[in-house]
Formats: sequence, structure tokens, C-alpha cells
Amino acid sequence: MYRPAMFREDRPEILHALMRAHPLATLVTAGSQGLEANLLPFLLAEVDGAWVLRAHLARANGQLAALREGGPALVIFQGPDAYVSPAWYPSKAEHGKVVPTWNYATVQARGTPRVIEDAAWLRAQIEALTGQQEAGREAPWQVGDAPQDFIEATMRAIIGLEIPIDSLEGKWKVSQNRGEADRAGVVAGLRREGARTGDGEAMAMLVTQGGGAAPAA
Repeated sequence: MYRPAMFREDRPEILHALMRAHPLATLVTAGSQGLEANLLPFLLAEVDGAWVLRAHLARANGQLAALREGGPALVIFQGPDAYVSPAWYPSKAEHGKVVPTWNYATVQARGTPRVIEDAAWLRAQIEALTGQQEAGREAPWQVGDAPQDFIEATMRAIIGLEIPIDSLEGKWKVSQNRGEADRAGVVAGLRREGARTGDGEAMAMLVTQGGGAAPAA
């Protein structure tokens, strides 16, 4: 990933926070059938002092063949992002030498995937993922709420995936290359248009913080 020094983010706790807040990531593989990519929700777990990504996918998913080949995989987590209008920069009125850009925060993880057939592992992964996403709800749904035979049939149609993380890198492009006045203009613009841009408020917070900080879910 192209990472100019001012946009680099390598602190594990910051990268992990984004991965947990935005677990739906793009899994990219390059197998004998060529490049393939799919969106999967991942769980980040620590195992014996090392970090791994865990997920599941449909057995009918064609990417499974590439995962079984044992080649490296890339997992891309996308945090808040927002278009930045040059009209928000006070410097536009001074010299006009400004152009649009896009702010974003992203994490890339690399590792060699391992396909897991174990039913107990798969049940634990599903329960952990569900528990993470249902936490805080008034009546959180649990895997055990569904009939046992239905859950067993559903599990037979999916397969587990674990990726030990060999490398992890982040990029927080949040207007660090602009002066203080322009950054303030970006924050104001994002907050004005927050409802339209979706991630406006989350990105405004990152610009205010000046880079890596725990991103909003």
C-alpha cells in the first residue's frame, strides 16, 4: 500500500480498533484461477501471543479453492471515508491552488490462510461473531435461539477460515498535509454535510485528532 510518511499508521492498538469497529473486510486471493475477492466479516483474536483473523464462508464460494491452495491472502479493512471539497479550504480564497481529495482510514492484513473443517471450531467462531455484533442490544440474539437441527444444517454449508497475521499496516489520510486553517475548514464542511456523506462526523473526528485514533463504528 502506498503510504507517505505523514499518513502512515503502524500502532497495533489503533489498527486493531479499526478492524474491530469495521469487521466486514475484503478478502483477496490470487490462486490458480486468478484474482478473487469477497466481503467477509472477520474476528480478530489473540492466540498464544500472536494475532489471527477468523471467519467463515460458504462451501459453494469459488474462492475456497484458492484458500485451499495455501497461497498468501490480503484482507482489507475500510474505516470512515469522505470526499473533501476544495471549497472548504480558506486557502482557496488566498491562492486558488487547491483540488478535491478523499480522506479515509484503512488497514491491510496479510497472511497465509488455513481452511478449517472442525465443527466445534466453526460453532465457536459463529457464536463469537454473533456475540460481538449482538452485544448491547435489548434482546441479543444467540445461536442457540434457533433450532439445533437448523443450525447443524446451516453449519454444514459453511467452512471455517483462519489467517495468522504476518504483516499489518494502516493508512490514515485525514488532511494531515493541510495547514491548521484548512483542516478546520474540512472539519466544518464534513459536519455540515455529515448526513449526506454518511461518514462525515466520523471523519471530522479523525481530522480533529490529526491521525490514528479509535475510529467510530
